[in-house]
Amino acid sequence: MNKIIRTICSFTERPTENDVHELERWSRLFEDRGFVVQTKRICVPGSRIERPDWGVVDKTILKSHGTLSFDDARRRLEELSGDGGVCFNVELANSDVTTDHVAFLFDIIRSHPSMTFNFAYVFNNAISSPFFPSAQFEREGFTIGLQPTDMAEGCNTLEAWFENMETAWKEVVDTLSDEKYFLGIDSSIAPIFGGYGSLLHYIQSLGMSFNESILSDTYLKMTQFIKEKNPKPVGLCGLMLPCLEDFELADEYEKGNFPIERNVFLSLHSGLGIDTYPIGIDEDHEMVLNILRLVRGLSNKYRKPLSVRFVSDGAAEIGGRTHFHNEYLKDVIVRKLQMG
Repeated sequence: MNKIIRTICSFTERPTENDVHELERWSRLFEDRGFVVQTKRICVPGSRIERPDWGVVDKTILKSHGTLSFDDARRRLEELSGDGGVCFNVELANSDVTTDHVAFLFDIIRSHPSMTFNFAYVFNNAISSPFFPSAQFEREGFTIGLQPTDMAEGCNTLEAWFENMETAWKEVVDTLSDEKYFLGIDSSIAPIFGGYGSLLHYIQSLGMSFNESILSDTYLKMTQFIKEKNPKPVGLCGLMLPCLEDFELADEYEKGNFPIERNVFLSLHSGLGIDTYPIGIDEDHEMVLNILRLVRGLSNKYRKPLSVRFVSDGAAEIGGRTHFHNEYLKDVIVRKLQMG
């Protein structure tokens, strides 16, 4: 079994060198037990008036301001983009979604397109998730997010994969049994890249096409398991469908098999929203507004955490190919958000 920790995230009021040392110590604990630790992260409270000193933080550590007010996000955009790509999100569950919110997204696309990867609108967001940009500070401590898709290698049934995940979760909890600041595991299924990093790759290895899987209960089984069997749950604990981070899902997008309607459908019953979904620089602003309002309405109706993260390279129009220069995003031909 490939035991991969996607991230260890420290939530701290103010980052110091001690936070960096603790991240290194926790990482070594897992590496000594045969885990691969991919990333280390720090999230601070977005509401702090006093700005954090990111200068003490190793440049390899990913950084987040957590949840910002919309007004604060607009005021601080230059600062956020100048910090080497600090992640943040804006909560809109209790706000009227307006053209101003759409305009802000397109302002980022025009001025700092790489920042679209670091920003999301969130609705009824879950606290303490280690996954960016949805991370939201609630109290000090640290959380773990794994890369469960790689644990599916060699598993011919969902049950075999689930057993591997449960074994890994228990090992994480055992490893951290003496750590009083350990907040828990976000058991979200977070696909990345191709091969066994891709959820679609595993679905197809079970003998299903992506189209066939949509009208099955496969994804419901996944989300039921990760919510019910996680020994110390925290954060989102849902199914992520990152359109361009899961490279085989990106292939389905290019074929026309992952339109925004299908993304929303899957998110409503099993997923966490619209994630790394490509958007053309000439996309209709009214359509984006409708999508944000729809996701907000569904999130509030079902009291379910959802988010929207559109990504752009700042140049690709609808029908053009992206050039993200981002190892985590697969370049695609951008499709119009509305089918037809």
